Amino acid sequence: MDTSNTNYASGSNHRGDRGDTSGRLEEALERLHVCGPERDGWLSNHAPMVVEALAAHGRAERVHHWLDLYQDRLEDFPDRVAPVTDDNWPSALGDPRRIADWTDHFSRALAERPWRDVLAEWWPRLLPGLVGGATHTVIRAGHAVRAVEADENAPRLTELAHALGYWAARHQPVTGLTALPGARTADESLDAVPAIEPGHLGFRDRLGALRRLPVWADDVTDPDTARDRLTELVRAATHRYATHGHGEPTMLVHAATAPNAVLRTLDALPRELWAPSLRAAWTASAAVTAMYAPVEPVFPAPPARLAPEEVMERALVHGDEHVIKLADTALDVGDERALAAALRAVELSQPLV
Repeated sequence: MDTSNTNYASGSNHRGDRGDTSGRLEEALERLHVCGPERDGWLSNHAPMVVEALAAHGRAERVHHWLDLYQDRLEDFPDRVAPVTDDNWPSALGDPRRIADWTDHFSRALAERPWRDVLAEWWPRLLPGLVGGATHTVIRAGHAVRAVEADENAPRLTELAHALGYWAARHQPVTGLTALPGARTADESLDAVPAIEPGHLGFRDRLGALRRLPVWADDVTDPDTARDRLTELVRAATHRYATHGHGEPTMLVHAATAPNAVLRTLDALPRELWAPSLRAAWTASAAVTAMYAPVEPVFPAPPARLAPEEVMERALVHGDEHVIKLADTALDVGDERALAAALRAVELSQPLV
């Protein structure tokens, strides 16, 4: 793969060089690629993200069992409308009817060019619409990038095409916000996020009611500083779930998992895209916080201290897709408060079965 003309960072923030090599993740992805990225006209299909997380944490042998439990939530892949081309793509951006067309477009692009080149071209185009699909679009892309970085094979590249296609079709910018003063740290800035006015239901309605957000790390231009601040944001949002997740146990997961999807993608991107990625990730995390955070935090009794693999096992036994994905992010953060947040999600959420 020739990347000599692009300034990519070296190194990686995921564990392991190749991840699961059993082939079970590939089998699961092939099983899922006949399914659409949504159900009931809006709700996201979380299965591709969950099976990647399970495989990344050494539980590939469990992915088919989990999929069997989730099977009733899968719908057929949507019909095509008209091809997306290099000339007409701006008019198709953000059109959810074009999910299949966008997936075809990225499948062709990834067949013709190195995947990092495709990602570098499209990331700045997609980044302003990061909150689309309630942030599941970028989260799925983050899982897909981690998978293809670990092992570049056909099912994983196909998953990247599906993830980018979903993001393009659900692309939704956040506009018209009044900037408020931020604070020094990510944790303090999340505390400073004002809640939207009450009475709004559903993600899209709540997003439409968003009027103000604090500015945080907006002056960062250095790529390494951007990575450090993004790491700080993921840690702060994950920790915050333990005390604020009761506000909306499902949706507040995304305040942590969306910026973590961006963080785990940085090494595959040109360094000049790191600072814009930080700003978009902050907007998404702060927006979710504004839409769903409770009036007051709670401070539950500290859970029993468990090793990271035990936390992931509890999340898997529970089965809820958001619980598993928060555990995946908590293991990336890796400290006791993050693991406690994952266990709090187990406590607050309804199990899959």
